[in-house]
Amino acid sequence: MLGIGFDKLLVMAGIAVILIGPTRLPGYAEKLGQFVRNLRRFADDARDKVREEVGSDVFDEIDWKKLDPRQYDPRRIIADALLSDDDDAAEPEKVVGIPAVATKPAPAALAAGALPPFDAEAT
Repeated sequence: MLGIGFDKLLVMAGIAVILIGPTRLPGYAEKLGQFVRNLRRFADDARDKVREEVGSDVFDEIDWKKLDPRQYDPRRIIADALLSDDDDAAEPEKVVGIPAVATKPAPAALAAGALPPFDAEAT
């Protein structure tokens, strides 16, 4: 919660009591309560609007925890990519609408004293 623990929150509340004073504290506590209720109502209304726009069946199927940006640790992503088994690397991935690229076989080793192939058009 923004790096604020219970102890820091307690110290801030103590400072607020001293600065605001006991006479005005109930009014400010009421305003804080209204702010929290309004914020919660705003979040609920936004969620309902998204559910209405997208459709409740689609909205309920979305895995919201998977979309949390805090789970994307670059170190973990790189480690997973480097340590993964590349069994699928032998076959090129098929992308819809794009044909797979054919790879040339590795050239055979030249015999001793043989000249490499020469392509006059390539030079």
